[in-house]
Amino acid sequence: MSSSAIGSSISIREVTKRYGAFTAADRISLDIEPGEFVTLLGPSGSGKTTLLNLLAGFQSIDSGGIVVDGKPIHGVPVHKRGFGMVFQSYALFPNMTVAQNVAFPMRMAGVNRAESDRRVAETLDMMRLSEHASKQPSEMSGGQQQRVAIARAIVMRPKVVLMDEPLSALDRRLREEIQIEIRALHQAIGSTFLFVTHDQSEALTMSDRIAVMEQGKIVQVASPEEIYRRPRNRFVAGFVGESNLIEAEILRREGGALTLRTRTGHQFRAESRDEVTGRNVTVLVRPERLRLTDTSGPGTIPARVVSALFLGEVLRIEIELDSGELLLVRCPDRAGHALPAIGSVQHVSWGAEDGWVIA
Repeated sequence: MSSSAIGSSISIREVTKRYGAFTAADRISLDIEPGEFVTLLGPSGSGKTTLLNLLAGFQSIDSGGIVVDGKPIHGVPVHKRGFGMVFQSYALFPNMTVAQNVAFPMRMAGVNRAESDRRVAETLDMMRLSEHASKQPSEMSGGQQQRVAIARAIVMRPKVVLMDEPLSALDRRLREEIQIEIRALHQAIGSTFLFVTHDQSEALTMSDRIAVMEQGKIVQVASPEEIYRRPRNRFVAGFVGESNLIEAEILRREGGALTLRTRTGHQFRAESRDEVTGRNVTVLVRPERLRLTDTSGPGTIPARVVSALFLGEVLRIEIELDSGELLLVRCPDRAGHALPAIGSVQHVSWGAEDGWVIA
């Protein structure tokens, strides 16, 4: 997070929101530090936008509470919470110029013209929009319009910035470019950012921490590295990145390391949390952690190639073990490294540090 954080602390405690018989937010608790960038990540209907709207004040809480900088915000109107908001739709005023759109919050707050002009110019420069100040939104690309929407949200230097899937309408290249810009912007201004997305790559790229949501609950909160490398359960493992889930039996426990055996008798080691119990477990091995060769060796398992795709920077290869289990391998494209033939026999292996026991 920013070393000069101006952001607010946020404490969400046992927050519940129901729509009839449907519980959109189910006793959610989450603490966010001043100046932190936290992403709510989950599929449609998981409750992430509902939680954002409860914090913004667009919807009312059924039970629980939200405290910002030590003060409850229940009953505080939206316009008095002082949050910056960036929506999925750009929500720009079509009859205003870029500069006028960005200046709008300053005008509503009664900021004098000289100060407003200074702030707007500074913010447009920060968002690389200075040369577009006199344009109408209709004269700009989608990426430029989204930059205007972000500029309007931060021009008042709010302590909290809320973003609801702001990049979903953009193409991949532009989305990745603006992800980097948002991350740099967060570090520059030091506000607390709460970002909503269903795109795991966005969450991994920008966040200090990620809160993964499922069916109205937060199922894991951790750094991007922890979420990806050590997911708490099958849902997190499957939703964040591509996964190989291997069924195995525990033979020995040595602290956080386990010796395991697959259904075909292959023995290997993997890391785990202390609370993993039971004899039969599921082991996560990410596709990029698998090593594939055309020769057998110690610790390798024979497998048949089911599919092989060239994706540019990586090769995506699906293999089938003798047990019938399918594994996905992703390896970087290398000079002289051809795609294996469909139906050919390869040998796959991984190290103890590459496996993670999730259940």
